[in-house]
Amino acid sequence: MLFIAYFFIAARPVPRETILVPLWLSSLDTGIPISLTNASLNNSGQSRLFPFSLGSRFGYVDGTGNKAINNVRTGGVYLSENLWTEHGAEPSVIEIKNTASETVITIEDPRGYPLILGGRVFILGSEMNALSEIGTGGDILWTYEFGAPLTCIDVAAGLVLTGTVDGIIEILDPYGSRIFFFEPGGSRYSVILGAALSSDGSKLGIVSGIDQQRFLMLERFGASGGDYRVVYHEFLDSDFRREIFISFIDNDSRIIFESNIGLTSYNVRARRTARIPLNGRIAAIDYSGDNGFFFLINSTGEQKELVGIRFPHEGRFVRSRSGRNLQDAIFMKASFTSDDIFLGRSSSALIVGGGLTLISFTLEEK
Repeated sequence: MLFIAYFFIAARPVPRETILVPLWLSSLDTGIPISLTNASLNNSGQSRLFPFSLGSRFGYVDGTGNKAINNVRTGGVYLSENLWTEHGAEPSVIEIKNTASETVITIEDPRGYPLILGGRVFILGSEMNALSEIGTGGDILWTYEFGAPLTCIDVAAGLVLTGTVDGIIEILDPYGSRIFFFEPGGSRYSVILGAALSSDGSKLGIVSGIDQQRFLMLERFGASGGDYRVVYHEFLDSDFRREIFISFIDNDSRIIFESNIGLTSYNVRARRTARIPLNGRIAAIDYSGDNGFFFLINSTGEQKELVGIRFPHEGRFVRSRSGRNLQDAIFMKASFTSDDIFLGRSSSALIVGGGLTLISFTLEEK
């Protein structure tokens, strides 16, 4: 209940002319949304289904708070925007289902665990060093074996970007053939901690290494499609020894990734980084970043914090020096207590979850 009460009181800060208007809240136990406002739901993303996982439950909720699926978890769950699966510790069969809970793909003897990325279904081998793409009939389209366990995977524009524990980046084409191989190096211990593809597959963002860690951006050159070159790199103060958040946002104009003080944003056009101080570890993030702002949830144990971030105007960002702190980029903070959290956004619709409760906001201009 603290989760609900605090948002009623605190989650309405104003970034310039944008406000958060609460629309509804819903308990996963009852499944019935309760309206919080008379504001119209038009253009609030109600037709989209948001995949959620909170506590012992998982499923899909639309922008009006109605649940397409609200299941009790009994095994491992993997959810994407349109497909999901639940499986045991060593599954002999994996069923991929749609948002109507209809089985659309059956995978016999998978010998690994499912990943659903970019609308494509993969099996990550049980030793974490092989990746197979699965066809609509449950057959294996291709398998690629790596020299070391995978640490990160991203998919875009028909490509598969992978990073491994031995510090190697590889890109596979739609048929599972390698078209790019890269070792960032520059650190005492080589490991890829995070990697992201732009939506058109023309740019890569990478965080690699331990002692020292580095951020690199690569761009595609030439007509071959597999020639990427480093256009920016920076040594970092962080010392992460786990996979970290990294993503292109705001129509691929920025890359955001975890840093030692919170979040670092790289401006693709200006070739600059800037840091946004935050408390705790990033537990969930809104990857859209459209309209110049986005949201994330920080975690320090049970204490959580919803944070709204709005980037400075482009001209101001271009003039900033690498490493500058952008404390004024944070336009709102709202704390709550919960073991589990959820964050989803589509255009002007924002849904936040804690415990077994979901609450929705619409972003409006005033």
